[in-house]
Amino acid sequence: MKMMVPAAAFAAMLSFAAIPAIAEEAPSPGIAQIALATVPAKGSARLTVESPAFPSGGDIPFDNTQYRGNIFPGLSWTKGPQGTRSYVIIMQDPDAIHDGMPILHWTMFNIPMKVSKLEAAMQAPPTGASYGPNIRGPAQAYMGPHTPPGPKHHYHLQVFALDTTLAANAGGSYESLSGAMQGHVLAAGELIGLAQADPNAPPR
Repeated sequence: MKMMVPAAAFAAMLSFAAIPAIAEEAPSPGIAQIALATVPAKGSARLTVESPAFPSGGDIPFDNTQYRGNIFPGLSWTKGPQGTRSYVIIMQDPDAIHDGMPILHWTMFNIPMKVSKLEAAMQAPPTGASYGPNIRGPAQAYMGPHTPPGPKHHYHLQVFALDTTLAANAGGSYESLSGAMQGHVLAAGELIGLAQADPNAPPR
């Protein structure tokens, strides 16, 4: 099922700068359909996704969140199957819902097929790749968690191996990006990290 986002709803997303102020708590992890469910792979191949900063199901360090340095944690994945031409990465928080959608934190598309690792503290996409949209608009760099007080949230870092490269305008919105990916995903995988509010952060 393709996730459709009305233009008006997406525009409303972009008008908010503080994520915790607009997020609604989801009753349980994964209640909203994330990209891995709405943009399925054509086959059964899976990618293994890892980060040097935290293990699967582990806590994302505060330095990799908006509470502190907002430093990109680093990411690597196993190579896609034969026919892979590019990769897409989508980071979402399905425990925080706005207008029926998980909060979109970060995307990157047209990652070259020979690239399977993004270094920690990355400052720019690899040659040929582009930042895609997040909740603040298109062409956005990494935006780490800013989890509101309460239970930990689950942050899904999903990697997709595509049999094509995408047009530049595919990165204009989540709808255009996920729509362009439909029917081109050869394999996918994800790393889930947990994050919570920084207890030492000053009050908002």
